[in-house]
Amino acid sequence: MIKVNAMGDACPIPVVKTKNAIKELKGSGQVETLVDNEIAVQNLTKMANQKGYGVISEKLGEGRYRVLMTIGEAKAEEEKEEVCIPDARGNKLVVISSSFMGNGDDELGAALMKAFIFALTQQDELPSSIIFYNGGAKLTCEASPTLDDIISLEAQGVEIMTCGTCLNHYGLSDKLKVGSVTNMYAIAEKMMKAGLIIKP
Repeated sequence: MIKVNAMGDACPIPVVKTKNAIKELKGSGQVETLVDNEIAVQNLTKMANQKGYGVISEKLGEGRYRVLMTIGEAKAEEEKEEVCIPDARGNKLVVISSSFMGNGDDELGAALMKAFIFALTQQDELPSSIIFYNGGAKLTCEASPTLDDIISLEAQGVEIMTCGTCLNHYGLSDKLKVGSVTNMYAIAEKMMKAGLIIKP
């Protein structure tokens, strides 16, 4: 097993270090990478899935994660250029500000939003991040009708962020079930840097 210390490294360094370690295996074996954030875990997991490697991850403690890849025989596609996952997708950002889609009938709006989020899981090109704020914050919490699909998106490498002020406002701070809590500075920063913002 080769161990890689990528603690404190910004994207795409953890991916680059891990790729170099995989090359050292010369065919098969395991590579263990230590990182300090969930986005790095997601990027490494996405890379492993794309290459067909076995991959498991676990949180060892606050700001400490372990990603273990099991590599079989080398494949020709391993030579493809690998970049940080969000960058590879053009940095598309989805912002969801309501638990309903559109205006008019709330029951219809809820059904449309559920369908939209499911449709996102089926796209060939996923967004890099989804931000939930105001009424949209309810969708990442316990009893949300879209929770399974949002968890699926996160598992596929999409960063899920929910406004902490909004969770507090709706009394949902202890009900969050997927993704991380964010703040307005981070939301504004994400929007400013996004290549494309999609708002259903």
